[in-house]
Amino acid sequence: MAIFGSIIKSLIDLKESLTPGGEPNKDQEEVLRTLLKKAKDTAFGKHYEFEKILTSEDIRKSFAETIPYFDYNKIDREWWHKYQEGEENVTWPGKPPYFALSSGTTGKGSKRIPVTDDMLESIRKAGIKQISALSNFDLPPDFFEKEIMMLGSSTDLQNEGSHREGEISGISASNIPFWFRSYYKPGEEISKIDEWDERVQKIAENARNWDIGALSGIPSWMELMLKKVIEYNNLENIHEIWPNLQVYASGGVAFEPYEKSFEKLWGRPVQVIDTYLASEGFLAIQNRPETHAMKLILDNGVYFEFVPFKPEYINQDGSITDDAPAISLAEVREEEEYVLLISTVSGAWRYIIGDTIKFTDKEKYEIRITGRTKFFLNVVGSQLSVNKMNDAVKDLENQFDMRIPEFVVAAKRGEDGEYYHYWYLGTEDKKNEVQLAEALDSSLQEANKNYKVARSKALKGVKVNLVDPHMFHEWNAVNKKKGGQVKMEKVMNEEKFDEWEAFVKDNQERG
Repeated sequence: MAIFGSIIKSLIDLKESLTPGGEPNKDQEEVLRTLLKKAKDTAFGKHYEFEKILTSEDIRKSFAETIPYFDYNKIDREWWHKYQEGEENVTWPGKPPYFALSSGTTGKGSKRIPVTDDMLESIRKAGIKQISALSNFDLPPDFFEKEIMMLGSSTDLQNEGSHREGEISGISASNIPFWFRSYYKPGEEISKIDEWDERVQKIAENARNWDIGALSGIPSWMELMLKKVIEYNNLENIHEIWPNLQVYASGGVAFEPYEKSFEKLWGRPVQVIDTYLASEGFLAIQNRPETHAMKLILDNGVYFEFVPFKPEYINQDGSITDDAPAISLAEVREEEEYVLLISTVSGAWRYIIGDTIKFTDKEKYEIRITGRTKFFLNVVGSQLSVNKMNDAVKDLENQFDMRIPEFVVAAKRGEDGEYYHYWYLGTEDKKNEVQLAEALDSSLQEANKNYKVARSKALKGVKVNLVDPHMFHEWNAVNKKKGGQVKMEKVMNEEKFDEWEAFVKDNQERG
């Protein structure tokens, strides 16, 4: 019997049973009050008179009326750039020891998001909440003695003056507590390898030395890593080398599009647990097995607001209009889509993180990520969000018995001058593209009345092209970087889509 595992499991069960449920709306108001108090003497706090907000009768209302919306470009242009010039106490006390480079981008054009010591503590606490929630899953005691494969970006962070830079997964992994290091794989040496292909090769070579019980990482890159381990070690499935693998903590994107692909890699069922760790903070965890929805973490240094996700509130660049209404946690409704706003212990204020979410269970404060504001396709009034696209692609998988882990779509004029939605589906299965286009079009019309109206007017039809899924990974390698937090964009404008089509054509000709 796994004695040590039984002790850990008992402690987790005990902690979960003793942890009070809290009062979410009061927790959120207290988070906001704490944020304002701590930042009131910063340049941002003085400019927007946090002291005055703190004395108001309705602190939430006063906060919303005083502070404008910020996307990354706006807050960086007006405030965060000052950190790079050596200033401190800009939007949060002191100077951030880290900056997270978002989406795996590098160079001067990268988004640099401050990560404070308070945020690292918030992420640590969220991680403990995630581990505690495992008591709700039917896991045997010996699971808690197994190793965890955390597939993120490189932990070899770059020194830039008084701070260090890297992706949030690399920053988090470089700050793991000492007691966890013996469980953490691929270990510090391999994790520091910056080149993705080299890092994954080392993982494949060392895989037999590890007893992995859990995986953690973005699905697209996790799938590639597992395939490499299987190929290198001449396996039928991943459980032949990691027989005790029982949990996969997915994150960053919806797991459903990858479900069929992963089923091919498993030798037995694996419990998939969704998490929501962004460059700006650890926002939600799945804490029960009956759902893929995640519970917002409401008492941990992040204050949430929600803007209804409607076309009239969304600008072309994915930002929101100045007059868009923001509502509090108490006012949200189930199954309605919202643009997520956060204010955090890293000095982000009413910040548009770029994700859209919906509440699946308001009483439990559980959400699903439905897409990105920039991935909203509305060129000709079709009003397609990513969750509608994901659902339609899943219908294709079921209808045609195929796997489509990746896709991209754009609206542009065809040779006849009419608008079409051009879809590239990443799949290894050979199917009829015309039949897929008809089925995709039909599915979208059934699911979205705005799309159906657009199809009767400005939108002429759907075009489908099938490409190898690896094409998407290579596109990321050229334009961003492999691995880590990098996510494939689902919707492109015409200019970017022309580059994509040229890239595909060039690779197919060379291949």
